[in-house]
This record gives sequence, structure tokens and C-alpha cells, in this order.
Amino acid sequence: MDLTEIEVFLALSEELHFGRTAERMRLSQSRVSQLIRSLERRIGAPLFIRTSRRVELTPLGEHTRRTFGAAHESLRKSFDEACAIAQGMDGPLRVGFLGCLNGPPLTGTVVSFGRRHPACRITVVEVPWRDPYGPLRTGETDVLLTLLPIDEPDLKVGGVLVSHGRVLALRPDHPLARRETVDIEDLADCVLLDGPDELPDVLRHGFCPPFTPYGRPLRRGKGGQTYQESLHQVATGEMVWTTHEGLFHSYRHPGVVHRPLTGLPRANAALAWRAETENPKIRAFTSLAERLAVGHTPP
Repeated sequence: MDLTEIEVFLALSEELHFGRTAERMRLSQSRVSQLIRSLERRIGAPLFIRTSRRVELTPLGEHTRRTFGAAHESLRKSFDEACAIAQGMDGPLRVGFLGCLNGPPLTGTVVSFGRRHPACRITVVEVPWRDPYGPLRTGETDVLLTLLPIDEPDLKVGGVLVSHGRVLALRPDHPLARRETVDIEDLADCVLLDGPDELPDVLRHGFCPPFTPYGRPLRRGKGGQTYQESLHQVATGEMVWTTHEGLFHSYRHPGVVHRPLTGLPRANAALAWRAETENPKIRAFTSLAERLAVGHTPP
């Protein structure tokens, strides 16, 4: 059998028009006719009824379209799987994310990557806030969507995918809750909720700095191990929490409100992975994520 004949037959069985089929297959119309006649000679009977006004499948043509279509799809799938294996694009890819970063662009990247690389089996898991890099280092995840900054020599970091404005989480009856916006300099008399003890200081100080930009010291209180624990602490105590607006896309607490916070840089997030385990799947996933994020990340 000639694969080109089969592909032209399947295209013509959908288009039912020699001109459109020729354009779709990037062949001349005479070449399409030649290939169809050759296939009909091989089979031994006409597959199409041709008139000056229309092209129709014969009953044999209908049967052949169904059987050839299924066989061609199976062959194409097998070919794509072979290519994926040869390129290292098969097998599992384990993607981790911080809970405050759930949603786009992570979901869009996972769906798009799965469609492009069906031989690659993607699993997505939430990683704990108290130890975001642990699953990468134990091999539980291959790539992680996490907050910046990152200063870990064994990790590589991609471009910014998510950027959220900073907010202050506080009780509704807190004096600062009456303001439309709050500046970091206004927090010198407050106690800021700190992150878990296990958090690297670079990340901790990025969200709960020890000093304001003008050098005023900021007091910090022991924080929760999870986002919900931290929200509970804000709702039941006197601490405030310098977090970001993305958190409130995924988490809520009836005893906590948030106000825009100025004086701190935006909360940015990117994909990170272990340098020594980098492979074609990780490179393809991070590259796709960055392409899809273009135009969707605020300055």
C-alpha cells in the first residue's frame, strides 16, 4: 500500500472536492486524481462517484473511509509515540505548585502540553508552603511553580510566569482596614505574620522584610505552616500579613480582609527545577509555559 494514496483518499472523502483536496494536500489536482485512480486499481473497484457537479463516496468508499481512517489514526499515533520516545518526551512529568499559584497559567500549560505530547503522562500536585523545594530534591516533583526570589545553587529558574500585586491581610476591625491602601511604612507599629521556620530567608524576607525601605524595623510573629493556618492567625490575633492578591484567588476566610499594599515589589512566580535532573520534558514544559505567559504577565 502507498501511504500517500491513503492520505489523499481520506482527505478527498472529507472534502468531496478535488480542488480543495489538492490545496489541502499541497498537490496538483491532476496528481490527486492520479493517486485516487491508482488506489482504486489496487482495490479493484471505484471508491468515488464523480460527476460534473459533485463527488460522492460509493458504498465501498464509505466502508474504506471507516477502516482506513481508524488504521491511519493508529499508525499516526504509533509514529508520534516513537518520535516522542526518541526525543525523550515520553513517560511521567511531575509538576508541583504552591497553592497560592493555582490556576492560570499553570492549568493552561498542563492542558496544552498534554495535547502536544500525549506520550508524556503529567501529574500535578500541590507542594507544602513550609518546604516548597523539598519535593524537587526528593524526586517527588520534576518542576515547580513557586514564588520568587530563589537563591538555591542546585536549582534553575525560568522566566516570570505570574505577577501579583501586594496586599495586606488583616482583621476587618483593624484600624488599617479603614484605609483604601496601606504603605509598608505604616506597618512599623504592627506585628507581621512570619512564614514557616523552614522557609529560606531570601523568600521569607521578600514577603516579610525585617525593615521598611526607610530603615524602620518591622516586628514579626510566628506564622502558620499552611496558608489557611496563617489566615486563621490573622483572623484571631493582632498580626497582619504582607501577602499578595493571588492568594485570595484560591483562599478565603470570613474574618480576614485585604487591602492593596504599596512600598514592596510585586509578588512574582516562576518555574524551578533541579539542574542535574533537567531533561527534554522539563525544557519543553518550561518553554511552553513562558510562551503562553507572554502578554499575560503585568509589568
